Amino acid sequence: MDTLLTLMPPEYLALALGIGLVSGFVKGVVGFAMPTIFISGLSSFLSPELALAGLILPTLVTNGMQALRQGIRAAWQSMQRFWLFLSVGAIFLIGSAQLVSYVPSYVLYLIIGVPVVVFTAVQLLGWQPRLSPANRVAELLVGIIAGFIGGLSGIWGPQTVLFLTARGTPKQEQMRVQGVVFGLGALLLTMAHLKSGLLNAQTLPFSGLLIVPAVVGIWLGFRVQDRIDQRVFRLVTNWVLLLAGLNLIRRGLLG
Repeated sequence: MDTLLTLMPPEYLALALGIGLVSGFVKGVVGFAMPTIFISGLSSFLSPELALAGLILPTLVTNGMQALRQGIRAAWQSMQRFWLFLSVGAIFLIGSAQLVSYVPSYVLYLIIGVPVVVFTAVQLLGWQPRLSPANRVAELLVGIIAGFIGGLSGIWGPQTVLFLTARGTPKQEQMRVQGVVFGLGALLLTMAHLKSGLLNAQTLPFSGLLIVPAVVGIWLGFRVQDRIDQRVFRLVTNWVLLLAGLNLIRRGLLG
């Protein structure tokens, strides 16, 4: 606890725990958005580097819960189906993670905010692009973009969800695939930032503590997801993400 209090005052720590609970709940309902809500919320009062470090372990644990909700066999089948996306995304995630300390804060805000706003605006306007499962070029490009941005910011959800939606992936499978994709990405991100030094003796306890509210949140979200119309919650989540993305763009433009 003393280590945590050297990073931030108690009121900031309490606020971070609340953000962890909310982000976990939203993820449990719609299957994504945890890193986006985490980074947008935490970076409002913490440095971008500390915000990114904080989201890494909760993201890793909750994605594992989501990916394995239907069992190991189903998760393995999803990995086989999207092997190209996973492989390319992993390569670019590892590479871009080493650039975090060299990227100015305002650039990082814009890198995160712009894709989020574009993604949510597309969904809210009702445009649903369609991609054939045989279109490997699109899968390759989305993997590159998602991996590169994910390594820098810890956010690769918007691009991934748009890609899965365009492929016409059924709801339950899409939730599972998102868990597999995000889980493997979170594992690679954890390893990459242990190497980059972003996760260290000071930041690991903070990230570890945030696992608790995130797990409680996703458990509650799963219960809601099983009972409530998913489309309503996806609409609400898109509006929340749009506001979060616009806030990040504003901070990026203000420098």
